[in-house]
Order: sequence, then structure tokens, then C-alpha cells
Amino acid sequence: MSTIAIVAGGPKQQIPQLDDFCTGVTTWIGADQGAITLLDAGITPDLAIGDFDSITDSQKEIVKQKAYSFQEYPIEKDETDLELAIDSAIAAGANKIYLFGVTGGRMDHGMVSVQLLYRLLKDSVEGVIIDQANLIQLYSPGTYHIKEDKNYPNISFLPFSKQIFGISLEGFYYKLSNADISWGSTLCISNKLLLEKGTFSFNEGILLVIRSRDVLI
Repeated sequence: MSTIAIVAGGPKQQIPQLDDFCTGVTTWIGADQGAITLLDAGITPDLAIGDFDSITDSQKEIVKQKAYSFQEYPIEKDETDLELAIDSAIAAGANKIYLFGVTGGRMDHGMVSVQLLYRLLKDSVEGVIIDQANLIQLYSPGTYHIKEDKNYPNISFLPFSKQIFGISLEGFYYKLSNADISWGSTLCISNKLLLEKGTFSFNEGILLVIRSRDVLI
């Protein structure tokens, strides 16, 4: 299984300790300013990609010298730097993609990052957005086991599609059996596991699962 981590140019204070994720990651990709974030974390980008309009010329030269591969694109293009990075990860055969630095800044960038998870889901690639306070994934219908993560103890289930049919939660503080939820529902917000593992399942729709923790400002 090939796990690729992409670091974009979101606020650094929203990015967790990257070396905590080195185990299992086969390739690190820096999208634009994300390449500098990787170097600052002591990780050499396997690929630096983007238009690099968010860094200085001197920083770009450093990235060129240190990254194993460097791909520069014009500022005027159809794809965002993040999408270019995702294209490269898929072309490299990624089965799982971690996305860092894609939240906490501009709202439009954050929302499209969540929507890019849908593209990965359709391509049968597991996509995970990770920041200091959240771990975000999309799921298609099925049954899934979820393990306790003390870093992200709160678990919320939100409809990404207009409706979710037949959602059930086992092993959670708030259990649920064969319920339907739709946009605007708060029924499945802020749940917690009772034990080390729980199970969630649903029959129809696309489900957004957000694991989170409270972060003191």
C-alpha cells in the first residue's frame, strides 16, 4: 500500500508535527509553500510542485536545490497547486493520501479541500485531511470499524450528500440504529467511543466523518 503525504500552504500553526506521520509514508509532496513547511520540519520533499507564487525567489531556489524533484507551473492555470499535487500522487499509485496545510486559512480553499476528498473517494483512494484539531474523511455506504484516538476524541457524522439513509452507531456514547439524517441535522454531532473500538454503518449517501479535539487559543 502506497501512502503519500501532501503538505499545502495553509497556516503552519494549524499543521501537526509532521514527523509523527513519517512511519508508513512513502512519499512527501510539497505544494507551493508546503515545500518550505516540509523543509522547516526537517523533511526533504520527494516532489515540490506548484506555481510557487507564495514564496520568495530565494526560498524557491532553496526548494529547487533540496527537493528530489521540482515541477513549476504558471500562475494562470486551471488547477490549484493542491490539485496538481493530488494528480501527481494518484499517478504515483497512491492508495492513501494525507493532506496537511489545507485548512485554517481561506474558507474557499478549505471547502474545496473537503470536496477533493470526494474525488479521491471516487478514485478508490483513501483521503485524510489532518490538522491540529481535526481529522476529516469521506465514506461511501458500508460498515466500518473506528479505533479510539486520544488526539481526536470527538467524532461527528455529517451528511456530505443531501441525505444519509440507514446510519447505525455501535460502541458509541450515543448509539443509533437505522436512522436517516440530512443537511442541517445535528443528530450525529460530538459523539465519543465507549471503548477502544466502535462500528458505524450506513446504506446510502456519502458520509463526512470528522474526528476532532478542542484546541486552546
